[in-house]
Amino acid sequence: MIRIAVAMRIAGMINIILAVAMLLPLLVALIYGEADIYPFLISIIVTGGSGLILFLATTRVNMDVSHREGFIVVAISWINAVFFSSLPYLLSGVVPSVVDAMFEATSGITTTGATIFTDIEGLPSGLLVWRSVTHWLGGMGIVVLSVAVMPFLGVGGMQLYKAEASSISGEKFVPRIQEMAKILVLIYLFLSFVMMTMLLISGMPLFDAFIHTVGCISTGGFSMKNASIGAYGNINAEWIIIIFMILGATNFALHYDFYRMGIKAYVKNEEFRFYVFIMVVATILVTMNLWVEYYDGVASAFRYAFFQVVSITTTTGYTTADFSLWPFFSQLVLLVLMFIGGSAGSTTGAIKCVRVVVLLKLLYKEVYRLIHPHAVTPVKLNGRVIPPEIMRSVAGFTFLFFLVFVLSAGVLAMFGLDLVTSISAAAATLGNVGPALGMVGPVVGYGEMPDGAKWILILNMILGRLEIYTLVILLFPAFWRG
Repeated sequence: MIRIAVAMRIAGMINIILAVAMLLPLLVALIYGEADIYPFLISIIVTGGSGLILFLATTRVNMDVSHREGFIVVAISWINAVFFSSLPYLLSGVVPSVVDAMFEATSGITTTGATIFTDIEGLPSGLLVWRSVTHWLGGMGIVVLSVAVMPFLGVGGMQLYKAEASSISGEKFVPRIQEMAKILVLIYLFLSFVMMTMLLISGMPLFDAFIHTVGCISTGGFSMKNASIGAYGNINAEWIIIIFMILGATNFALHYDFYRMGIKAYVKNEEFRFYVFIMVVATILVTMNLWVEYYDGVASAFRYAFFQVVSITTTTGYTTADFSLWPFFSQLVLLVLMFIGGSAGSTTGAIKCVRVVVLLKLLYKEVYRLIHPHAVTPVKLNGRVIPPEIMRSVAGFTFLFFLVFVLSAGVLAMFGLDLVTSISAAAATLGNVGPALGMVGPVVGYGEMPDGAKWILILNMILGRLEIYTLVILLFPAFWRG
């Protein structure tokens, strides 16, 4: 029997975390004396109060979470987080409707970075901070953060991690889930601190450095500028952001291995090598195309191509140029990158490089078997044979990902959106990328889309962040029958 009380208790814990996190934008609103002070006060009271009620009402619940309960906990936790994260937008009056508030909150929590705002620089400072804080929380995963700070979850914690993480990257690299989660959070904090320090040294103001640090490490992409990173014209800041976008979309277990083993931890990892290879090849292709058709010099073409390629591959979504105006070939390359994404076990979205590597190896194996039908050729990753069930899972997820993409793009087209907008918006939200092409390009945003289309994209963002299975599995009667 599935116990909903388990999900209620963890949802209560998450609400308490959200309420505490809202103290930072409240403090900023007080410092700047802006109009969003009371909206944050009310949001803290409602969010924190509901969290305490749920938490105290379930004190006797056994927190040994089963595998099936883990899926329910993750799904309810994220939907709950999205709803309460939308309160500051609604109560401030800055966002005109419930769907817009939910869209912005979902985009923040899922680290997508798509926005309904056109004049971001006109937003109150408190809301700017809150947008970025939701990125930072969602980047590591609210459930993983809960496991890190609430060790009494006990053995059930591993079920939560598996339900949220990739099936390939979900292996433990330290004996206990609490220790693993704490290491992940410490790495997250360390990278955030180093990046913010470097941005300050590059000349970026403190407030701006904070906003872009939490948006970058989480591979979220919310900026405080209408023109995103391009507004600064600071090449040193651009290189810093490129480096940390790459690190944020790298498997965090590799960062831990780097601490223990040195640079060979990255070099020996097949997924990381493929991840770097994809960015290098895409950068060369886009640079050549831009040099021939768009920019005068190869240096400018490389600068803008490299930043946009890394930003899209890592699903961060920061921009230094309006790539919706680029030649069609460059746009096509970026569209393909929206599907691939970064590494599993990171803050990135999309299909993820490890699945692409496995599928390519499987394809090679099938071609090889046609030539040598009696050969035994197991598929290996990092020297280890991949079990058949993992390969089936990878193939199934990839098929499901494209099925959801095709269905959502088709529904968007039914709302009267053009083909480029429908395809790119579906890809950018399902892959948690953010900016897309057509009428939702990097300088336009999603604010002008029909409300029905926004609800589809909200669902896409949640499905993409939870790797689809976590929600889809709840639709099967067999899951509930056990």
